Amino acid sequence: MDEVSYTSLPTSHLLGSVPAALAEDKKGTNYEVPEASLQIFPPNNGGDKGWRYQPPGSSSGGAGGDEQTTNRWKGVFSISSYSPYFNVDTDVVVDRIKGSLYPINRNFFENIEDNPDMYGPVWISTTLVFMLAALGNCATYLMQKRSDKSTAWSFDVSYVNWAACAIYGYVLVVPLAFYFLLQYLGLNASLTRLWCMWGYSLFIFIISSFLLVVPAEFFRWIIIIAAGSASACFVALNMKSYIPGNDLTVVVVSALALQLALAIFIKICFFP
Repeated sequence: MDEVSYTSLPTSHLLGSVPAALAEDKKGTNYEVPEASLQIFPPNNGGDKGWRYQPPGSSSGGAGGDEQTTNRWKGVFSISSYSPYFNVDTDVVVDRIKGSLYPINRNFFENIEDNPDMYGPVWISTTLVFMLAALGNCATYLMQKRSDKSTAWSFDVSYVNWAACAIYGYVLVVPLAFYFLLQYLGLNASLTRLWCMWGYSLFIFIISSFLLVVPAEFFRWIIIIAAGSASACFVALNMKSYIPGNDLTVVVVSALALQLALAIFIKICFFP
């Protein structure tokens, strides 16, 4: 068998071989390659070093401010934003309640400086609403039975509505009004601390409501005046220590008068 020389085999038809490519180039077959352009990623628009990836459909101009504003409004309606104000244990709440029962305690704002809470004011206000509604009806029953035992009596549900509107409205609106007043006068006030202080100041009315059930009008007035005076002194002294200087005495007197007015309102409306 004759020996076959492989060097004489044509190689131009083999794919990928250099001679084939050269042969096709010699035949004048030209392949047009689309023009390619190189781009730098990420694009450098005006040398902005703070560029970051944005999803499709988002605008590059002013997106950061709009996003921060949106997140801020979302935080207002998010429950997790208010969780730090309820992060207190029983010992802290009990200590603050004890401090509110001491009429000449003027260091309440210093005690809550690091952690003003809303748990105590919410719990105290809600408890006071139900105590006024329940014990107010009980006191009315005892007074009617004392004067005329044959008088028919029924539970007045409207006491709950009156108590809720009065207590919740007072503990929300009054601190808010003082906050705007202090801001208007150029003082740096904290709405959370004002809410906290006013909320704890109502605890003494929970205790006094049990004594107001006694069917003796003179005794009731003594109790409500004593409770109102103690609560008013607590609020006024703390407001005085919270406001620098002595030129805002009218603010302190207003806080004192409003607290006394609340005490008289409780006596007249729920324990007549």
